[in-house]
Amino acid sequence: MARIRTHTQGIRARIAVVAAAVAVAGTVWGVATVVAPDHGTRHENGSRQTDDPAKNGGATDPRAPGNPGQVPDGIAHASESGGNAVNITIDDGPDPLWTPKVLEVLKKYDVKATFCMIGPQAKAHPDLVKRVVAEGNRLCDHTMDHNTAMDKKPLAFQRQQILEAKKLIEEAAGGGTKVEYYRAPGGAFTPESRALAAAHGMRPLGWNIDSKDFSKPGAASIVSTVKSEIGNGPTILFHDGGGNRAQTVEALDQVLAWLKAQGRPTGFPVITGPIA
Repeated sequence: MARIRTHTQGIRARIAVVAAAVAVAGTVWGVATVVAPDHGTRHENGSRQTDDPAKNGGATDPRAPGNPGQVPDGIAHASESGGNAVNITIDDGPDPLWTPKVLEVLKKYDVKATFCMIGPQAKAHPDLVKRVVAEGNRLCDHTMDHNTAMDKKPLAFQRQQILEAKKLIEEAAGGGTKVEYYRAPGGAFTPESRALAAAHGMRPLGWNIDSKDFSKPGAASIVSTVKSEIGNGPTILFHDGGGNRAQTVEALDQVLAWLKAQGRPTGFPVITGPIA
């Protein structure tokens, strides 16, 4: 009996060692994140995932051959306009006070943007969704509840959050308008959510420059952040929802004036193009 107990204890000890090794390996091979207390945990490029299929559970690389006609599930950052073009993206609306002000600034500089909308917000303000579309901007699905722990939720939860929001946004837009992108709250993509979005015609959308406007550090700070990080890539993140966006409106005006002076055109994120 004593030998049996000793043998059993030895097996349990070996199992514990293997489990610990697996946990360490998960930590070593996981993706580093940047903590943004104001808006959840974010990866510096707008995703908690990498764009390497080998590190993303086998997610499809859009640069590799795939199913004809299907939107790639790689996280997009590049601009359709190419060159030194910049993509302006606006999150968390629509908001009845701030979205119109953002639209006015965009119109002032003849700039189009991608609006990443929350499903219930779109349903509550269909007039604003229609205006966003009528003024030449594009729509992006930003889920139902903006849960920044999406990557830790079951697939059924992710599916409901993504597809229900898409439905509400498209219904609010009317006229057969389609949502062309999906941006996970806080960059909390999973290979499964990316594949789901792509299968429903929405390109996963990241960002290269987080303006930090969500934490309201002051317009000057927001502008400084954009200017200092413009070398990171073309897609800039701003917000029209989630609180008082007066600083965002002021900063966006200054950023667009600066981009114009720099000769930097604006465009939309790629849908079928590369991820860079």
